[in-house]
Amino acid sequence: MCLLERLDAWDAQHIACSTATHRLPDNPLRTADGLMAPCAIEYAAQAMALHGGLLAKEGQEASAGYLASVRNVQFGQARLDTVDGDLQVQAHRLSGDERQVLYEFRVGDAGGRMLAQGRAVVVLNTPLSTEDLA
Repeated sequence: MCLLERLDAWDAQHIACSTATHRLPDNPLRTADGLMAPCAIEYAAQAMALHGGLLAKEGQEASAGYLASVRNVQFGQARLDTVDGDLQVQAHRLSGDERQVLYEFRVGDAGGRMLAQGRAVVVLNTPLSTEDLA
């Protein structure tokens, strides 16, 4: 599932993406009640994953990772599917090493209004045991 449509800017510490997929009736995260605000975390996680891929050295595969925790999350409204215009998805890398990365993220509307923000820890290069897959 790829929810982001455009990479707008990036550097070693920051990524900015945008998308209109939040309004699609077949959005894979949408429920009968709509696309709820916590789904903004998935949009931010995809931006973080893209950022990690862009930072990979040429000829090297990007590190596999998973979202380990989110903290201090705030939402500006209950649903995303009612937002006019594109979502603006940003992530700022605060710190990290080869094992984990701390990001601050923000999802806003085209007018700059905050829809979701918080911090996330991404754990890298940690293989799952076969028990975790069952």
